[in-house]
Amino acid sequence: MNKPKVECRSKIRKLLIISQLEVDLQTNSERLNYCFMKPQQKSTKLELLKEKNLLAEKGGGEEKLAKQRSSGKMTARERINFLLDEGTFEEFDKFVVHRSSDFGLDKQKYLGDGVVTGHGLIDGRQVFVFAQDFTVFGGSLSEAHARKIVKIMDLAMKVGAPIIGLNDSGGARIQEGVVSLAGYADIFLRNTLASGVVPQISCIMGPCAGGAVYSPAITDFNIMVKNTSYMFITGPDVIKTVTHEEVTKEELGGAMTHNTKSGVAHFAAESDEHALRIVRELISFIPSNNMENPPFVPTNDPHNRTDEKLNHVVPEEPTQPYDIRDIIHSVVDDHYFFEIQEHFAPNIVIGFARLGGFSVGIVANQPAYLAGVLDIDASVKAARFVRFCDCFNIPLVTFEDVPGFLPGVNQEHFGIIRHGAKLIYAYAEATVPKVTVITRKAYGGAYCVMASKHLRTDVNFAYPTAEIAVMGAEGAVNLLYRKELAEAENPEEKRQSLIKLFNEKFANPYVAAEYGFIDEVIEPAQTRPKLIKALQLLQNKRDTNPPKKHGNIPL
Repeated sequence: MNKPKVECRSKIRKLLIISQLEVDLQTNSERLNYCFMKPQQKSTKLELLKEKNLLAEKGGGEEKLAKQRSSGKMTARERINFLLDEGTFEEFDKFVVHRSSDFGLDKQKYLGDGVVTGHGLIDGRQVFVFAQDFTVFGGSLSEAHARKIVKIMDLAMKVGAPIIGLNDSGGARIQEGVVSLAGYADIFLRNTLASGVVPQISCIMGPCAGGAVYSPAITDFNIMVKNTSYMFITGPDVIKTVTHEEVTKEELGGAMTHNTKSGVAHFAAESDEHALRIVRELISFIPSNNMENPPFVPTNDPHNRTDEKLNHVVPEEPTQPYDIRDIIHSVVDDHYFFEIQEHFAPNIVIGFARLGGFSVGIVANQPAYLAGVLDIDASVKAARFVRFCDCFNIPLVTFEDVPGFLPGVNQEHFGIIRHGAKLIYAYAEATVPKVTVITRKAYGGAYCVMASKHLRTDVNFAYPTAEIAVMGAEGAVNLLYRKELAEAENPEEKRQSLIKLFNEKFANPYVAAEYGFIDEVIEPAQTRPKLIKALQLLQNKRDTNPPKKHGNIPL
């Protein structure tokens, strides 16, 4: 009775085996067919990939690329290749296109959609970069274009690498409306979240107008190219319509305008190539993120090198100017100082250098311009730089020669109190190693502001020529001895004798040294070894601020 069932099962097994053999034979046949395919058939998909790559790399087409070059500008891809170490660029989203169909956009699609994004190396260190391509829709920002930028910004924050933006764009893509504006806002958010986490550098290498300007404004450093780049909220045509003022693009928002008047830009480059070399040099001084220390660069410049010329740099006459850069260049490694915002607020000098191979941020009053006085622009310029250095673990070295804050109705009305407070706030908040050298004048509130001992500065030096007082001798005598001078038989002779007495008592560093506000009065020739030893002492410094969400700097 069971026999038929057994035969049935046997037949089923045979059918299954035959079926499996047929599948295997078919599979093997397909494999054999693939192996013996003609070369043209095998490479069809690879050829398609090559075609798409070539198409993406042509941007808006050969004609537009040639036009870009003829205007003195590099193309987006040329800029990236020049910026990064050779052969290290890895591109993301090369085949992204926009999704819009209005105003005939569905018939105008370019692979990459007007921006080249990816990552690569600068001197062997990881960076992320985006370069807007003016040959595609004038580099205008679309939803897809913004998503590409946002993607690399998010990834840069995750891996802790700098973000470099090469801006060359006509602004928002008008045909896309609000989604284009949303793209800008998405970028602004990432700029803000990345601030103080990874360095952000912007190169303005063409137009940058309207809402587009706010992304570079949030970033740490702005480099503009003379004659080919400009930044403004509203262009000359709108200004003429609204205010009847006539102004050119260059006058309104060119490289030198923003380097000398507004302070929006930090460098004015002569060409695209020059701008990109500045970026590479900037990167060499700063760490990749807020958890790292700046790069160490070995030097053959002896740590104990002295310079007898420094004993004579500061003039004996207290009103005579001198160039603070003479001291800076003498002291730093290989006499090299990388100055930032050279053309803006020249009464204060900021920039990067190295001492004993380690990066330092330098802030210095400039007696050669307005006697080194602090005004609104100088205060803001120095405060932002101090805060950047503090964000990225770069020690601060301050050279002080300041007669006070600039007096005047305009200064008061435009907010010298508020802006001067920014510099106080920045120095007081900073927890990085801080070293100050008072070379000559340190008067009044300006003494306090310029990294005094009272703002948690770690080591404070002074030259024998230092004058630390509430105000200069002449002003002090006129206030303190007004009645005596009025009653004196020879007021001028009396005034001069009192000025001499005041200078002997206060126009020196020794009263401050007696209180411990100055750690050491040093011979100027010894400045370099003294600074290097102080920074070595502070290498493992740890300092913190009270727990809080964030402070409320007087903006």
